[in-house]
Amino acid sequence: MGKKILKGVGILAAVLLLVVVGYVVYVFASYSRIEDHQVLEPENNKETLVSAETEYTITTFNIGFGAYSSDYSFFMDGGTESRAFSRDAVIDNTDGTAKVIADIDPDFAFFQEVDLDSTRSYHVDQYEMLKQWFPDMASDFGLNYDSAYLFYPILEPHGKSVAGLATFSDYKIESAERRSLPIDTSPMKFVDLDRCYVVSRLPVDNGKYLCLYNMHLSAYTKDGSIREEQIDMLSEDMSREYQAGNYVVCAGDFNQDLYGNSQDIFHSKQETPGWAEAFPRERLAEGLQLKLPEIDGSLVPTCRNADKPYVKGDNFVTVLDGFILSDNVECISVENIDAGFEHSDHNPVKLQFRLKK
Repeated sequence: MGKKILKGVGILAAVLLLVVVGYVVYVFASYSRIEDHQVLEPENNKETLVSAETEYTITTFNIGFGAYSSDYSFFMDGGTESRAFSRDAVIDNTDGTAKVIADIDPDFAFFQEVDLDSTRSYHVDQYEMLKQWFPDMASDFGLNYDSAYLFYPILEPHGKSVAGLATFSDYKIESAERRSLPIDTSPMKFVDLDRCYVVSRLPVDNGKYLCLYNMHLSAYTKDGSIREEQIDMLSEDMSREYQAGNYVVCAGDFNQDLYGNSQDIFHSKQETPGWAEAFPRERLAEGLQLKLPEIDGSLVPTCRNADKPYVKGDNFVTVLDGFILSDNVECISVENIDAGFEHSDHNPVKLQFRLKK
């Protein structure tokens, strides 16, 4: 009897080992980076050109794949959930984030963590939902990552993720391109996935171009060097456009503390997590400036720590989202919008700007 039990245990262990080895082989075999310099096709394009010396409004919002209602926590941040609570929750949160931006009625709108067909968001096509919310705007979409099936956590795997960056515009998008950012080459690449930014080039009535950079930098890295490499690449690309006489507006989720001292500003009860590194402004090329709201008692954070449900004043909060402008773009105002982290772990940011002649 004992031998039979041992034999059964041995067979079970062998099967489990084969499953684990097979899965590891699958993950490595299926991994590949998305092509760099990928040309994107604008949809529902417009004929109207951007004008110099005209005031415009642009927003940026990481919608968190429609999962992050205020009572949601994420396993990779130390929380409990690996997927959204339900398909209905994804739809409700996506509609909620879209409505916040629709109420602002911007001329240009950036969205990050927009899922097309992901396990974590119950295969809701969020880009299609956003296009329904903004039917009169042109748009383009760059795939940030198309991951293998992540079989973790075991009881409710995160699954396969297909997600990216959506850019909307009231004005003609002449061309758009997806650029691959440097990423971690260690096994962390299977967790932090691929990373990119999208450059949308809009013709201006003075013969120049407005270059809109929609980006989402790495969050889970082994050290800070990958983030610095990403910033260097982005900065060099933007600098080339600026040196060519074009206008640059960059926005998105930097995944770094843009002020560098959020705990001193917001006085959260939680300690500063390890991922909240200060953004290295000194790495920006000459002619590029980070634009942030003034620090005062009304400053709104743009991201909450998602290791537990949100309670104002309790969770660590910071500013990860913002804008970089070239010196030939006038910043009229910049404002972090208080959406209460009701439908995302981020709050949107609104910028009013003008292109100088």
